[in-house]
Amino acid sequence: MGKEKTLIVVTGPTASGKTALAIELARRLKCEIISADSRQLFHDLPIGTAAPTPEEQAQAVHHFVGTLNLTDYYSAAQFEADALGVLDELFAKGDYAVMCGGSMMYVDAVTRGIDDLPTVADDVRREAYAILETEGIEGVRARLRELDPVYYGEVDLNNHKRLVHALEICMQAGVPYSSLRTGRVKQRPFRIVKVAFDYPREELFDRINRRVDAMLASGFIEEVKRVYPHRELNSLNTVGYKEMFAWLDGKWDLATATARMAKNTRVYAKKQLTWLKRDPDVVWLDPHSSSPADEVVAML
Repeated sequence: MGKEKTLIVVTGPTASGKTALAIELARRLKCEIISADSRQLFHDLPIGTAAPTPEEQAQAVHHFVGTLNLTDYYSAAQFEADALGVLDELFAKGDYAVMCGGSMMYVDAVTRGIDDLPTVADDVRREAYAILETEGIEGVRARLRELDPVYYGEVDLNNHKRLVHALEICMQAGVPYSSLRTGRVKQRPFRIVKVAFDYPREELFDRINRRVDAMLASGFIEEVKRVYPHRELNSLNTVGYKEMFAWLDGKWDLATATARMAKNTRVYAKKQLTWLKRDPDVVWLDPHSSSPADEVVAML
């Protein structure tokens, strides 16, 4: 695989128009799309994850959309290996591939690489999640503080998924998770071009609010009710479903749940932007350009 092979990464915050641009680029370059969205992987969540519709998928081949069951375990490390395998196949038959998504750990997994960490055994994973279930997030925090005070001082203490993941690694490896994190960037045998739309904050927030309304109009409530019996699964611990589950549990009325869903989506978008702004390789596109796809193609 030579350096002339190019992966175009269309990333950015939620509701910024990534899918449409990725499809346009794939059509122009006659290539396929790798989804870098940690929730679009699950086939039961098309509306809440804003997965490409069947019509959109008919315009360009998408990989890693709707491939997992809700009960399946998946990680950024697995995505790194799987996505690189698909890229080998795509670059064997063409010079370009597009990756589209806003799950920043998944994007970094492919473009920068993930540290080699031990595979977590099923019994260790069950033990870690049992701590979360019986002692709550405070119990996970306490155990992580004991086993890895360095990472405890760095991690978002409200992000239960990262807390449990770090705890799993500590328990499996017998050493602090932080001691295994090298931060070294892996070299890839292909060129990487990263782009994202640079929306003014208020305009982006308006797009998010309108997307929430559109999701509700498209049957999101029915989708939520369908997966509600599985609400304790990690795959459903995400914005949108959590708020609607609270409504179904009787904690909020529907208007409150909808407002919280929009607010929490905006908060998530701000976190995505914070992550992206630290990456000097991202080329920020004018969302009001007459043809952003032309601008991207001109970079190649």
